[in-house]
Amino acid sequence: MKPAPFGYLRPGTLAEAVAALAGDPGAKVLAGGQSLVPLLNMRLAAPTTLIDLNALPGLDDVTVDEAGVRVGALARHAAVLASVEARRVQPLVAMALSNVAHPTIRNRGTTVGSLVHADAAAEMPVVLVLTGGSLEVEGPAGRRTVAASELFVGPLETSLHHDEIAVSAHFPALAPGAGAAFEEIARRHGDYALVGAGAIVDGDSVRVGFLSVSDLPTVVDLSGVAEADLGEAALAELEPGDDIHASADYRAQLVRVLTPRVVAAAREHAAHRLGRTRG
Repeated sequence: MKPAPFGYLRPGTLAEAVAALAGDPGAKVLAGGQSLVPLLNMRLAAPTTLIDLNALPGLDDVTVDEAGVRVGALARHAAVLASVEARRVQPLVAMALSNVAHPTIRNRGTTVGSLVHADAAAEMPVVLVLTGGSLEVEGPAGRRTVAASELFVGPLETSLHHDEIAVSAHFPALAPGAGAAFEEIARRHGDYALVGAGAIVDGDSVRVGFLSVSDLPTVVDLSGVAEADLGEAALAELEPGDDIHASADYRAQLVRVLTPRVVAAAREHAAHRLGRTRG
């Protein structure tokens, strides 16, 4: 299939992009296009206008300091994954990005675009929630910061207003004594996960985020739970769903398997980081 007819704008400034979006309720923003273009081709989306952000300056940076990793709206997955400093400061970002589709898609797709698309089967939304990150957005009223805990409100739905454009995402640094891990199970490498899980362990604190289980990326606090009970404790806070790819029962079993596995891997990562620091 081919997309329904649409207009096309390629503004040269962020202000022009925001004004164009605000002036057309049927418009959509185009960055990497790896989620939007297939929807257009299948006519599951039919915007009146595509507003292409790729000519905007200053939005493709990956900026790293000791507070965390800031990813611009036009930074490609591949660029974020290749950043040695980003991997050092918040390794969970790279752990998850290495599972995103295939190199060809990572070369074009954008991390911020994945967040705004808000697919609960995607890796980066759950990483943003698990790390306590945020999204910076620009609209006619100015710029504001949206916490990850307030960003995802439904399947493929965020709390952004129609006339707001996401300009960057911030992933806070992994604490010095903490460890992280990420794993997912898919039918083939590069497919969407049947279930995925990421963990951050910091001393007695154990938090695990799940993708492709519920309608939203979901983080469960498992602090104080015995290792043998981690899977069942996680399931008590989740609602695995059925679809053409997997049954709810199968997803529940994958949660039981993955939860203790990623927690153990995160503990090992924490011990490795601590040993490297002491060394």
